[in-house]
Amino acid sequence: MQTFINTWGSVIWTGFGQTLAMTSITFILSIAIGIPIGVLLVVTRIDGLHPNKTVYSITNWIINILRSLPFIILLFLILPITKFVAGTTIGIRGVILPLVVYAGPYIGRLVESSLLEVDPGTIEAYQSMGISNSNIIWRIMVRESRSSIIRGLTIAAIGLIGATAMAGLVGAGGLGDIAYQYGFQRYQPDVMYVTIIILIVLVQLIQSIGNVVSARLKKD
Repeated sequence: MQTFINTWGSVIWTGFGQTLAMTSITFILSIAIGIPIGVLLVVTRIDGLHPNKTVYSITNWIINILRSLPFIILLFLILPITKFVAGTTIGIRGVILPLVVYAGPYIGRLVESSLLEVDPGTIEAYQSMGISNSNIIWRIMVRESRSSIIRGLTIAAIGLIGATAMAGLVGAGGLGDIAYQYGFQRYQPDVMYVTIIILIVLVQLIQSIGNVVSARLKKD
């Protein structure tokens, strides 16, 4: 055991740090993109606050296309764009854009579903009081659905961890890269098992935190 720690401890720790960095950066950027997308979908629906069939149809169509692509295919599909934007297609810099393109629409759809859970009668009541649509969106709809949004974001964060593991196959680093390079290609299953255990613990931790935060917001 001590020999394993001395040999692989620093390697696995570095991979863990890379996985956290990829997940955190991508998660923040995806939230910044996904929440406005979700709001736009709800607002421009036929029964939304600002119905716009054209905007809704185009946005909905783009999201459906992006969500239909497995991450590994999307990763290779937008390699030229990634190269142009990030200047590289390897390492953490080279995988952030594909991860955001993968997770942003997914979060947008989750936010849309959460916002649609708000009782239409509540919205109509605030409209009758003369409250502006922007205040209804951000102070009523988002607030009322924040517990559900947190649950959705928790699911998205866990999905991102899986995507970062796949990104390791193209040299992005992280635990997925370690599991593949050492555990699979070099036939060292003990390394692969340790990375799997770390990923399981990380997922359980994120899910537990998400559940606690969601429950507290629901009580408020």
